[in-house]
Amino acid sequence: MDNLQKVKHFYEHIVSNHLLHELPEYIAENCTVRIGEESIPAGIEGMKQHLEDVRKTYPDLKMTIIRQYVDGDMVISEFLMEGTHQGEWMGMKPTGKKLQMTGVDIDKIVDGKIVEHGGAVNTFEALIQAGIIKPA
Repeated sequence: MDNLQKVKHFYEHIVSNHLLHELPEYIAENCTVRIGEESIPAGIEGMKQHLEDVRKTYPDLKMTIIRQYVDGDMVISEFLMEGTHQGEWMGMKPTGKKLQMTGVDIDKIVDGKIVEHGGAVNTFEALIQAGIIKPA
């Protein structure tokens, strides 16, 4: 698989099916998470914990890659994320509502593994559409 295919497979198959035992095939031990200009060490265990936490809120999480772009070792993926809000998140009680959110992930690939991950999910639009929060 090339980098685009590997990242697509990671999100659509590994993340969507919660196959955490396969993370070492896709995530580097020295993987970092980018938040703005800051780079936070995460590794395989940090990424595993993140995915477990997301599953607590959306146990039926599914990701679909809409478009991808590559620039050198960087893969940019636009995605659709779907899941039923069944766990507390940021103080919001579970609603049982199926939510669809769009987002963008930016992953740096070295030797076939993600060494840097960053991105954003448009949660507010989905929460407003579902009536979970009200616009100001």
